[in-house]
Amino acid sequence: MAKKAATVTIEGVPFALPKVTPAEKRRAAVLLLALDKAYPDAHCELNFGAPHELLIATILSAQCTDVAVNKATPALFAKYPTPKDYAKAKPEEIEPYVKSLGFFRNKARAVHESMKAVVEEHGGEVPRTMEELLLLRGVARKTANVVLGNAFGVNDGVVVDTHVERLSKRMGLAAPGAKVAEIEKRLMARFPRERWADLSHLLIFHGRRACKARGVSCNDHPICAKFGVACENRKKR
Repeated sequence: MAKKAATVTIEGVPFALPKVTPAEKRRAAVLLLALDKAYPDAHCELNFGAPHELLIATILSAQCTDVAVNKATPALFAKYPTPKDYAKAKPEEIEPYVKSLGFFRNKARAVHESMKAVVEEHGGEVPRTMEELLLLRGVARKTANVVLGNAFGVNDGVVVDTHVERLSKRMGLAAPGAKVAEIEKRLMARFPRERWADLSHLLIFHGRRACKARGVSCNDHPICAKFGVACENRKKR
């Protein structure tokens, strides 16, 4: 019978995390230090001025780039300044402002229904807990982590987008075939909780600027050269 993997629990985290070795934590600390040095200005690249705007922008960013979302949201935010304005509008009235984005009809409905819930169930304030956010339409753990970490400074998990997924596997932080949920648990276990939100920004910055999906070698950047243990783009020296 296969031996069950060891796990640990962290207060406030509703699931067990894989147990990691001291050596794995030391390696993670060195990587975090290198990322901090390389990207001292790493931050959320979605533009927003209030928590509900970040929530909306993150819903719109599904299967879409931050650049495209940032082009669409200024007119949207100007037309609907508050959650109540979205709640009073019909999804069809929101659609023209997000038509440049993929799946715009579904996204317009998600924005409308999530803002309606914010108004009717939370007094017009975006909820500050993972449990409450996950009940909103269009919100999964990734979206909730973005909002909690960047609007409220709450570290309840790590955002795992395509860049974080790719880098986690290339750098040996997660198994090559790991799913998003498993990758998030691995990152949460290896890195300090107070840095979970920062970690996602740092990895995303590195993924967008250096460790891209194609057309680069993992020896082209010192961080990749040192930590890219499972990188298919590594050149032989």
